[in-house]
Amino acid sequence: MTPEAGNDSRNSDAGSLHVAIVGAGPAGLMAAEVLARAGCAVSVYDRMPSPARKFLIAGRGGLNLTHSESRAPFLARYGGASDWLSPLIDAFPPARLREWASGLGEPTFVGSSGRVFPKSFKASPLLRAWLARLDALGVRLNSRHRWLGWNRDGALCFAAPEGECEVATEAVLLALGGASWPRLGSDGGWAEILREEGVEIAPLRPANSGVRIDWSAPFSARFKGAPLKRIALTLGQARVRGEAMVDGGGLEGGAVYALSGALREAIAREGTATLHVDLRPDVSEEALAIRLAASRKGESMANRLRKAAGLSPAAAGLLREAGALPAEPAALAQRIKALPLKATGMAGLERAISTAGGITRAMVDEQLMLTARPGVFVAGEMLDWEAPTGGYLLQACFATGHAAACGVLARLGLGLPEPWRGRWDAGEAAAVARE
Repeated sequence: MTPEAGNDSRNSDAGSLHVAIVGAGPAGLMAAEVLARAGCAVSVYDRMPSPARKFLIAGRGGLNLTHSESRAPFLARYGGASDWLSPLIDAFPPARLREWASGLGEPTFVGSSGRVFPKSFKASPLLRAWLARLDALGVRLNSRHRWLGWNRDGALCFAAPEGECEVATEAVLLALGGASWPRLGSDGGWAEILREEGVEIAPLRPANSGVRIDWSAPFSARFKGAPLKRIALTLGQARVRGEAMVDGGGLEGGAVYALSGALREAIAREGTATLHVDLRPDVSEEALAIRLAASRKGESMANRLRKAAGLSPAAAGLLREAGALPAEPAALAQRIKALPLKATGMAGLERAISTAGGITRAMVDEQLMLTARPGVFVAGEMLDWEAPTGGYLLQACFATGHAAACGVLARLGLGLPEPWRGRWDAGEAAAVARE
């Protein structure tokens, strides 16, 4: 996309309706593409020097675009927001996202976990192709523009390198992200601006984040950064298998992130939460007790844990964090299978992968327009929903960007994009057709 000169980014085509998008992440850029294809003059504003920085960072280890799950379990991943998001994701489902990526020269594949990745496995080639497409569609990018709100006449106000500027538009679409990873651009500063407009904002809280645990100083010093592989975590009735990593103040990693929402709520409710760790989920407690009982007489506890229980040094160290180890095999096996850890808090937003909270459902209509501010639409993590990692976050960002753009087109009286006539997957084709 070509950077613009001047403060007002109106397209030179006087017959085109001008739409401003604030935020150049996946939701904002998807909205820009939909609107530009419909003939709008689209300008995108972002406070960072370059677009989609969080998207690029998230894709460094492999860009997980979406997931191959069938419709019902996929939508259930959004918890209490699933009924709100379902029609929006149905209009732009995983199959459509994969088709879109393929159209940019980045065909996708399904990994062994069911997650969907571009074949290049990276975010940068996809983003380069996408920005080139948007540039060809006439979308204009204004970087280093921090949104300040509106003036008395309803024009957008920005702090830009050349000073403050104002932009009048026919419609506005906000896609400013949540508040996680603020160094990449999404700092949640928009919340106060919208509260002053009468928009209800559920508190912005960390999601898919680590949990705080008060380690002993020796354990923290020795095992900070150590992985805990092939474990299971239990909180109440919820159990997740996966991996975690010890950090200086707690645990991080996929298994922890999957429980972070429940952990966050439990800690908010009770002050602390007890997380149980199964260090050997592939071995029953009874079998483990037999192995431990068969250890040689006089063998050190460290050797018993390493040889009979198959624990890594970090896992053995974690076991000791719950107190003195029982010598009796059955009691030791029970500790290994259900190690209690007291969680005292969640990692801050600066460390969280995503954000919970945001603009509540009651504040927008079915087309994601703010009822308190007609003509202003919102998308992405600004909205009050959360989801686990695994492709669900990006899918909802793309889908809500698409939905909000369709809302803009409907308000402006322009033709909507062709409805999606594909299907989620072959297994649910009949079910989706009936719906």
